[in-house]
Amino acid sequence: MVHRSVGGIAAVLLLLASCGETAPPQSGGEQPSVSASFPVTIDGVTIAQRPERIVSLSPTATEMLFAIGAGDQVEAVDDQSNYPSDAPATDLSGFEPNVEAIASYEPDLVVYSTEPGDLGAALAGLGIPALVQPAATMLDDVYQQIDQLGVATGNASEAKDVVERMRAEIDSITGSIQPPSEPVTYYHELDDTFYSVTSSTFIGQLYSLVGLRNIADKAKGAGGGYPQLSAEYIVEANPDLIFLADTKCCGQSRQTVAKRPGWDRIAAVKNGGVISLDDDIASRWGPRVVEYLRQIAGAVADVLEAQAA
Repeated sequence: MVHRSVGGIAAVLLLLASCGETAPPQSGGEQPSVSASFPVTIDGVTIAQRPERIVSLSPTATEMLFAIGAGDQVEAVDDQSNYPSDAPATDLSGFEPNVEAIASYEPDLVVYSTEPGDLGAALAGLGIPALVQPAATMLDDVYQQIDQLGVATGNASEAKDVVERMRAEIDSITGSIQPPSEPVTYYHELDDTFYSVTSSTFIGQLYSLVGLRNIADKAKGAGGGYPQLSAEYIVEANPDLIFLADTKCCGQSRQTVAKRPGWDRIAAVKNGGVISLDDDIASRWGPRVVEYLRQIAGAVADVLEAQAA
């Protein structure tokens, strides 16, 4: 998500939570064949022939499609799909989709991640197959969705290769981290009003892979996965690491964090443990998850090295 307004962050979080934390991803159900022959049926959606005019209404799906070699088949992407740079961006909205605008691109496949009402049914009524891929709740969902898109687009072998590379790189990253002798705590900042994530979310699980302990897990409202913390709570929790996923939306940085009242007492601020993330990478569950995890692991390694010194 690129151009997020501060006021709209909470609404976006609730939308992601509703599609990713409470409803099981469709990709976790029916497993498509790895055959590239058509027609194929995926989660009840039949794709008659290899699609050549794909519309993606999900930035994550856009990244997946290009990663598996289906970029030439993509006709249009939504207004939040900014990676890769040659993706055919439009003003289509994935959050408030306009069926007529989508149909104007004459798609033979639409991929989307949030169901605002009856988008799938409306497109089906026009004879347009639409595949929904909700926000991932675990890494296996990511792999399943990539495989699913591979089958749906006739790029099953390429998708399998992407998944195998991701698995190998993630295993290598997590295997390189030695268990810390003492707990290493962190705070993940979604915006400058201190919305965060708990370990039960997809993002939180990535941090758990490298042995980090989340200060938000015991906060008020943690049950929903995306609690809004207070500055006082964060200062008192004294995290070893602070990850800023609001560098683009809210202009946050090590410098702005250090200027917050009382935050100069936090271990992460004192010891150089404030990490600036790319908002987009930190909010999507596509192939760049590997890049995200590598950055987290690097920060953990720095803390462990300091502990050992």
